[in-house]
Amino acid sequence: MTVAITRLDLSAADLRETAARTADAKAARRMLAIGLVLDGWSRQDAAEACAMDRQTLRDWVHRYNAAGANGLRDQPRRNGPPPRLSAEQQATVAEWVEQGPELERDGVVRWRCIDLQRRIKQEFTVALHESTVGRMLRRLDLHGYSLVRITQGKTLPHKRPLKKPRQPDSGGGAGHGGWQAAGDLVR
Repeated sequence: MTVAITRLDLSAADLRETAARTADAKAARRMLAIGLVLDGWSRQDAAEACAMDRQTLRDWVHRYNAAGANGLRDQPRRNGPPPRLSAEQQATVAEWVEQGPELERDGVVRWRCIDLQRRIKQEFTVALHESTVGRMLRRLDLHGYSLVRITQGKTLPHKRPLKKPRQPDSGGGAGHGGWQAAGDLVR
């Protein structure tokens, strides 16, 4: 059964112009396919010309009829559980970072993820992992503020020298670690 294109606010030429201006290649391809149908092409030919199946074009016509050209864009998907902090709570945490900690209340002079984790648990009774707090702060707009990242209970490895230090001359010949100057010169 053929699905009619009921939305006629954009002509085929308008759809082609919109497709040319968009940065989303998939949406542009869908707009071009619907534009071809509006120009009188058969559904099968329009779908093949735009590298899709006829049934797929039918599904996109439904979306176009419902939402227009914006309905042809991929909808953002959210995989995983919903965030534990609401948008208002996340905004409050961003304000905390911008204002900085108070030594009397927070016990620190500079925020670390673990300190914010503790404060979030006190204020909102939400237990977050330290890395979750760090990811949340990277997503928030913090105007260039940075956090100190310290691993609790772990010591950082000491730096080793890049090269092995030169051993003092052991008095041996050229092949025994001593200096050999300009070929076979005698020391």
